[in-house]
Amino acid sequence: MKRNYGIVLLIMFIFFVISFLTNIIGPLVPEVIKGFSVSKGMAGLLNFSFFIAYGVMSIPAGMLTEKYKEKKVLTLAFILATIGAFLFSFFPSFPVYLISLFLIGMGMSILQVAINPLLRVSGGEENFAFTSVLAQLFFGGASFLSPLLYSYLITNLNAGNTSNILLSTMNGLVPENLKWVSIYWIFAIIAIAMVVVVSLVRLPKVDLNEEEKVGNFSTIVELFKNRHVVLFFFGIMAYVGTEQGVASWISQFLSDYHGMNPEVEGAKAISQFWLLLTLGCILGLGLLKLMDSKLVLRIFSLGAMISLATALITSNGMVAYYGFIGVGFFASVMWSVIFSLALNSLKNNHGAFSGILCSGILGGAVVPLIVGLIGDAFGLRIGMSFVFLTLLYIFSIGFWARPLINNKTISLKAENKS
Repeated sequence: MKRNYGIVLLIMFIFFVISFLTNIIGPLVPEVIKGFSVSKGMAGLLNFSFFIAYGVMSIPAGMLTEKYKEKKVLTLAFILATIGAFLFSFFPSFPVYLISLFLIGMGMSILQVAINPLLRVSGGEENFAFTSVLAQLFFGGASFLSPLLYSYLITNLNAGNTSNILLSTMNGLVPENLKWVSIYWIFAIIAIAMVVVVSLVRLPKVDLNEEEKVGNFSTIVELFKNRHVVLFFFGIMAYVGTEQGVASWISQFLSDYHGMNPEVEGAKAISQFWLLLTLGCILGLGLLKLMDSKLVLRIFSLGAMISLATALITSNGMVAYYGFIGVGFFASVMWSVIFSLALNSLKNNHGAFSGILCSGILGGAVVPLIVGLIGDAFGLRIGMSFVFLTLLYIFSIGFWARPLINNKTISLKAENKS
C-alpha cells in the first residue's frame, strides 16, 4: 500500500491535541480550588471525571472503530471534545466542569484507540516502531507546552495585559475572577477545527490485525478470569495513577509548602515534569536494548520512589521542585515496559487484552482523588505519599512478571570479542 505521510502528520497532530487537552488539569488545580472555593478532595474529582471516561469508553471505542471505521469515530471523538470545551467555556462552574471533563475524556479515549491502527497503515508497518516513538514525542511536546500556554494566559490576563488579539479576545470572553477559563476557549477552537479537518480528509482503509481487534464482551470476561490479566490491569492503573497522582498535585504542593506561585513556578514544574518524561522515553529505548526490561522497570521505579521521597521530605523549595520533575523522568519507561510485559505474557487475544489494559487508564481517575481526600484530612505531604503504594506495585512487576518472550538485548561482550 502507498504510504500517506500527510495522514501521518495529521495523526501526529492528533497525538499533540490529545496530550494538550489531557495534561492541563494539574496546573489548573490551584485555580479551581481558589476560583470555585472547593476542597482538595473535590478538586480530585477533576481527574476522576476525565479519566473515568477511559475506563468507560476504551473497550467500547475499539468495538465502535471495528464497526464504523476510523473517520466516523475520529469525528465523533472531536465532536465530544468540542461540546465539552464549549460547555465549560460558556457556563464556567464546578459541576459543569466535571461534566465537561467527562465529555472531553470520552473523546480522548476514543482517539487513543482509533489512531494507532491508522498510524500503522499510513506510515507502513515497517516504520511503525519509529512513527510510534515519534507520536510519543509529539504527545510529550504538547504536555510540555500546555502548562506554559496556561501560564502565559493567566499571568497576562490577571495583569490586565491585552496587547494582542489573543489576549484582548480572551479577556472579553472570560469572567473577571476566572481568567484561566480562557484555556478552554482555545481547546474548543482547536477541537472544532479538528472536526472540520477530519471530516474533509480522506483516510486510508484500515484492516485491523489480530492485535488491534478488541473482540466481544465474552472474550473480555474470559480474559478477566486469568490472574495475569488482572495483575497487569492493576499495573497500568498503578502507572497512570502514579503519573497523574504526582503531576496533578505538584503545583498545589509547591504552593502550600514552599510558597511558589502556581501560575509561574507551579506551571513550569509541571511542564518540565512532562518534558523529562518524554526525554526519558528516548533513554529508555536505549536501555531496553542493553538490559532486561524487568530490571529496567525495577531501577526506574526505585529511582521514582527516591525522587518522590526527596520532593516530599525536603524543606528546600528548589530541591522539592527538581524532585518532582525527577519523578517524571523515572516514570518515562513504565508504560511501555508494563504494556509489553503484559502482552508478552499471553499467547493470544492480544487485541482484547490491549483493550483491558487501556481501561486501566482509569487509575488516573482514582489516585489523584485519593491524594486529594487524604490531603484534606492530613495535609498534601501525606496525601501524595499514597503514590508510594502505586510505585511499589510497579516495582513488584519487575519480579513477578513471567513473559513468554523477553525483550531482545545487545550483548556488549559479544560485540567486543568480534
